[in-house]
Amino acid sequence: MRILFIHPNYHSGGAEIAGNWPPAWVAYLSGSLKANGFTDIRFIDAMTNDIDEERLAAMIAEADPDIVGCTAITPSIYKAERVLEIAKSVKPSAVTVLGGVHATFMYRQVLSEAPYIDAIVRGEGEEIMTALARAVAEGRWPADRAKIKGLAYGENGKVVATPAAPTVKNFDAIAADWSILDWSKYIYIPLGVRVAIPNMARGCPFTCSFCSQWKFWRDYRIRDPKKVVDEIETLKRDHGVGFFILADEEPTINRKKFVAFCEELIRRDVNILWGINTRVTDILRDEELLPLYRKAGLIHVSLGTEAAAQLKLDLFNKETTVAQNKKAIELLRKAGIVVEAQFIVGLENETAETLEETYKMACDWAPDLANWSMYTPWPFSDLFKELGDKVEIFDYEKYNFVTPIIKPQAMDRGELLDRVMNNYRRFYMKKAFFSYPWAGSGQRRRYLLGCLKAFLKAGFERKFYDLGKVDYWGPQSRKKVHFDFDRSRQRAEDTEVEWQTTHNRKPRVSVSAGNAAAPMACGGGKDQMTEDMEAVADALPTPARTPERADAAVH
Repeated sequence: MRILFIHPNYHSGGAEIAGNWPPAWVAYLSGSLKANGFTDIRFIDAMTNDIDEERLAAMIAEADPDIVGCTAITPSIYKAERVLEIAKSVKPSAVTVLGGVHATFMYRQVLSEAPYIDAIVRGEGEEIMTALARAVAEGRWPADRAKIKGLAYGENGKVVATPAAPTVKNFDAIAADWSILDWSKYIYIPLGVRVAIPNMARGCPFTCSFCSQWKFWRDYRIRDPKKVVDEIETLKRDHGVGFFILADEEPTINRKKFVAFCEELIRRDVNILWGINTRVTDILRDEELLPLYRKAGLIHVSLGTEAAAQLKLDLFNKETTVAQNKKAIELLRKAGIVVEAQFIVGLENETAETLEETYKMACDWAPDLANWSMYTPWPFSDLFKELGDKVEIFDYEKYNFVTPIIKPQAMDRGELLDRVMNNYRRFYMKKAFFSYPWAGSGQRRRYLLGCLKAFLKAGFERKFYDLGKVDYWGPQSRKKVHFDFDRSRQRAEDTEVEWQTTHNRKPRVSVSAGNAAAPMACGGGKDQMTEDMEAVADALPTPARTPERADAAVH
């Protein structure tokens, strides 16, 4: 039986300006399938190779698959749907399967607009996809599809969702098949080396209202640090990887495991540079450990500072202060680690003054890198539901952090984009002339100059922030910018969205007040993993928090 996986050809001018990112999803799914006897697996990376529809159709015909699988985050959902439509037209007998976060929660809407999709895998895919492949191979598809947990499909004009599948119990047993990727294509521009995105943990112990990670993965599970280092050694030795970024949302939450991971990298002398995204409070907590992290190869930390004005920090329910953000950046730079500050802009109360304040604060904090991302509420998050009619754009292809989804009351979207670009121009011009060339020596300096190269390359090609597509050429063009929203796309009814999940966690409780605490944004918060929570992680592969409820899907 032949299985074909396809990564949709979607581009937005966001994170990809740093290079081509290897789609880890196909490696983890392929590894699981091959471990269960399904060895004839092919992969087409239509995004990295910029494959158009005509060429894709020919490649699908040549592969002659029995199953075609695709994935989608929210902005790539329409491209993914189109991939499977092409697959069905080329090979009508092939079983078309869609997975990923968006389809997991929005499966009713997806199936109604894309009836050529035979099944949606809801949530963690390794075990569900294996069960589906086995049913197809044994001739039990579609007769037995109702017996497979974690699926959604159309039947007689209705959408059917089977009971939610349990999460993967033995996370350490999952072994990715990295050989399925053409590693020559995945280059990290700042360093000019191959890049990987391995997984150390899945999920998050906290339940922020704007986030989807804890919903999708449900249980927080973390791998044995030694096994993660085994995987990194394999990536370096067998595939020439020279840089990696941990896929985890907040890898430092479990300090015990993160420290063990760093110590193992040092003990084995793996000698590879890497990066993470983490929280301000974790950096403040780990001040004495930062030299250890740097010795282990950590070179880039992206901090979820989110907003410069304390007013905005409070709006995001972040329990951090402006002073704490500045302190965390100072500590990281002192430890020789490149630090990136993340700013969220484009809320309804955004003004020219608040945008200018983010620029001034970025200059005062002095991070090595700064990133201004457009506020983008996921359509399946609790926050999206709370925003109500403040969200007027439902063209999910534009939910990419570079397109203004929410229109501020005090300015139009063109002015918002122009002022964000003005922040970028001023910040990086200063860095280029007065900072990066004299940023010490060795790895840190080379890394920063490489980041500048990536920015310049993306700017010259007009791929940065999708500027070429929206026809932005500078302040003189801000009135002519066109975002080309598809206004025919409608908001999904609440009944079409899977809001629940199968976790059974209690609301977070504030230790000081004894009351349920408000959800907070990534990068903020005083919550840390307790010894009891770490003990649960240590007890894997038999986590206690995996109920199987038939009435809920997962993200």
